[in-house]
Amino acid sequence: MLRRRFQRGMTLIELSVTIAIAAILLAISVPSFQVMLANSQIRTGAQALHDGLQLARVEAIRRNERVIFTKDAQTGWTVTLQTGGAVVQTRPFSEGSSAATVTVTPSAATQVTFDGLGRVVANSDASSTFTQLDIGVPTILIPAASARNRRITVTGGGAVRLCDPSAKPGVGMGC
Repeated sequence: MLRRRFQRGMTLIELSVTIAIAAILLAISVPSFQVMLANSQIRTGAQALHDGLQLARVEAIRRNERVIFTKDAQTGWTVTLQTGGAVVQTRPFSEGSSAATVTVTPSAATQVTFDGLGRVVANSDASSTFTQLDIGVPTILIPAASARNRRITVTGGGAVRLCDPSAKPGVGMGC
């Protein structure tokens, strides 16, 4: 009576083919993964700045006093009361969006002050008030064409809007 021997494991050739296929799949997926991570940094940074601006406006209305939103390094920010300077909330730029870069319009501005009605008023230190923030990542991380940049606009009436500058205006998130 002959017994059949069952083969266990894999041969060296089968193992080599499996590793080669895994390496090819990994090589294909790494660039798209880098794009996904960079765009996630943009979205996180933009959302953090938008949330901070909305917080400052809501606090100004709720407290019926002037509240200052100050943009710190990159996507970091601090919301303070104008009278007394008490800090309402702060966010460091390193929380989820350390690779994101922010371009401010006008370039020297770092603050926005909201009054008790939620409107933008002149800063108490006579500095410029920013009206637009453009959030992106350096082109050394991903090509500019792959980046899904975001823009935040602040109107004189206090409206804060997060939009996509590459989309058609008035359609979806278009600016």
